[in-house]
Amino acid sequence: MAAHTNIEAIAREVLTSLSNHAQIPTFSSRPEGLTLAQAYRVTPLLRAAFESRGETITGRKIGFTNRQMWDVFGVTSPVWGYTTSRTTHELADMPVMALSEFCEPRIEPEIIFGLKAAPTPAMDDSALLDCIEWIALGYEIVHSIFPDWKFSAADTVAANGVHGALLIGKRHDIAPRKSEWQRELSSFEVRLLCDGKPEQRGSGSLVLGSPLKALGHLVKLLADDRDNPPLRAGDVISTGTLTLAMPIKPGERWTTTVTGIPLEDISIQFS
Repeated sequence: MAAHTNIEAIAREVLTSLSNHAQIPTFSSRPEGLTLAQAYRVTPLLRAAFESRGETITGRKIGFTNRQMWDVFGVTSPVWGYTTSRTTHELADMPVMALSEFCEPRIEPEIIFGLKAAPTPAMDDSALLDCIEWIALGYEIVHSIFPDWKFSAADTVAANGVHGALLIGKRHDIAPRKSEWQRELSSFEVRLLCDGKPEQRGSGSLVLGSPLKALGHLVKLLADDRDNPPLRAGDVISTGTLTLAMPIKPGERWTTTVTGIPLEDISIQFS
């Protein structure tokens, strides 16, 4: 089978799996295998399919920025996927979320940025902040089309970064307190609770040292990518989980509390 045909077949299988909410064997475990470079050639085909069915690309999600997850999932660096108008929601408009369309869903509290300018690879943290219009705390719902959350980094990329949904909390302007945001993003702490019971602790420092570092890593990754476009003004960027990703079930209510940064505590109920 020709490599190009294989990439197209993988994209079709991923889209069918996502549409049918049905899990499939990992691509990396099959005789022909799958490399990370090949997986990023699947990504533009997924984007084209999303757009052909009327979705707008809203931005990117960065995955595996929390090094605590690397050994668990056998990965060695962050990856990314697309967020779309179908998967991106305001948390205030989504007090209850149905889980029926997700396979083995998990919840991740994340820092989310809204870009007002396109960042470039040479930028330091201060320059990156100048490209950001707003910051919010939110949730990414991730899910796995591969059974038992066992996959390689290449499988993750081929499955659009295991992205399910993005729930954005209250937005805060960056400009009025730029230096404070820069300091707080590397040191703030969160607690993740299920039905009032603490489940995980995390912090901004677990996201490659700071969510700003995660954004910078994505910018550099895309600069070397011949198959996928760079970031642009207006993109929403979810920077990676602040805690370990936790399995979720209908009937549960999850809450994230924050200290060390002026962002609101957030909650979501699942059905």
